[in-house]
Amino acid sequence: MRVVSLVPSWTETLLEAGVNVVGRTRFCVHPKESVKDIPAVAGTKNWDIAAIKALKPDLLLLDKEENPKWMAEQTDIPVFTTQITSVSNMPGALAQMSLRFKNANLVKYAARWEAIQQWRGLSRWEFNEPLPGFIEWGREPDRPIRNVIYVIWRNPWMTISKGTFIGSMLSMVGFGPFMRDFPEKYPRFNLADYEASETLLLFSSEPYPFLRKKDVLNPLFAPYAFVDGERFSWFGMRSLRFLEELRSREHSPTP
Repeated sequence: MRVVSLVPSWTETLLEAGVNVVGRTRFCVHPKESVKDIPAVAGTKNWDIAAIKALKPDLLLLDKEENPKWMAEQTDIPVFTTQITSVSNMPGALAQMSLRFKNANLVKYAARWEAIQQWRGLSRWEFNEPLPGFIEWGREPDRPIRNVIYVIWRNPWMTISKGTFIGSMLSMVGFGPFMRDFPEKYPRFNLADYEASETLLLFSSEPYPFLRKKDVLNPLFAPYAFVDGERFSWFGMRSLRFLEELRSREHSPTP
């Protein structure tokens, strides 16, 4: 089966599973050695439909949270669409994909996600413990934290709600008790609404390039750190391995 995947995290997962991915988005950058020979024929919100058709795909893979509805409405190429809003969606989505792609490895990945859900994640992060997904500190906290904000954008400041895949990942790694919920999935927020000394800002490495914009964060009074956004938002093998690593550390005997 010839598959064009317009979902970066699924592209990585399918390639690891051995699925024949013949087209991708320019954001499908993992695994690096595999994707370099696959034509980039789209973004996640736009495409070159002529280039996609030229690849003669048997299936177009989309996700409702990442791709616009009109992509699924074209009728020239069969479409398989997922909707991933939580880690709880992963076993079922992978099991369905295994049937559609006739790929046994995807069933094995589904079983690993089932095992992760039985683990249920870390209960509560403490401010003197290592940060899950940590890259580097901007300013370390010197007292217990009451609020954690995962920041995805600047001008305006934007975060995520608990009703997103990222939100469910943050809950899995122990940040759930510190997060406010919002009616919008990707709401704006005002830093002035939070007590700076009791609030930890987690600046995601994507989609906004905070790691390359460190200088603009210097005036902040709140403690903050940079975290690996791919581990929290790429809902295929990357986030699975991340959670499996944390589970392994939790269950490792203390020296």
